[in-house]
Amino acid sequence: MQDLRACRGASLFYGVCFALGGILVILTLRNAVPLVSGLITGTLLIGPLFAIGLYELSRQCERKEKPALRPSLLAWRGPLSAVAVYSFIVIIIYLVWARAGLVVFALFYDGGMPTLSSLLTMLLRFNNPSFLIAYFLVGGFFATLVFSVSVVSIPLMLDRDQDAITSMIASFLALARNPLVLLLWGFLITLLIAFGILLGYLGLIVTGPLVGHATWHAFRALIAPLSDAEIALITD
Repeated sequence: MQDLRACRGASLFYGVCFALGGILVILTLRNAVPLVSGLITGTLLIGPLFAIGLYELSRQCERKEKPALRPSLLAWRGPLSAVAVYSFIVIIIYLVWARAGLVVFALFYDGGMPTLSSLLTMLLRFNNPSFLIAYFLVGGFFATLVFSVSVVSIPLMLDRDQDAITSMIASFLALARNPLVLLLWGFLITLLIAFGILLGYLGLIVTGPLVGHATWHAFRALIAPLSDAEIALITD
């Protein structure tokens, strides 16, 4: 919250982008509910990639610099190759998850192709428990997979110029060594993003930047700081 207040307009710019992106998805694919549901839940999978600008804003605050939007928009250029490899891996997982979501709809959803209103009604009334259980189990598997390799991946690439594979292994080890805390953290991320989505995506204007800034501080809490010699080596 301190970073959000310090960065103000720059942080909210990213929040507005998240909200507009979600609204655009809903408007474009409102008649293809299986695709919409996959894209909505897939937000959690690719969120760390889109939040790199927020990590840069938090880093600026950490360095006592004046937060600036333009450098944050270009933050991906530093670890470009690592971010590209990470993006490729996560997008492949995302596409597989979207396909798996369609299969779950085909196998477990009763009543033909759903509309957005009928899907929401089913969720609220719990009319089709087998579909809901299958959908959330499949979604939970992919979400856990991506979460395990992305907890600190992008911040690590941004801050220390690490390659994608090393960063993803570091994220997995962080989760393995702190499972309860990080599973709670993942639950809180899901809760905040879901809350933003349920408010017609407008809630993401605040909850999106909040999660982004918090992720940077989680990275700082999880990964040991560099020594002066290591900092000098990276700088050189």
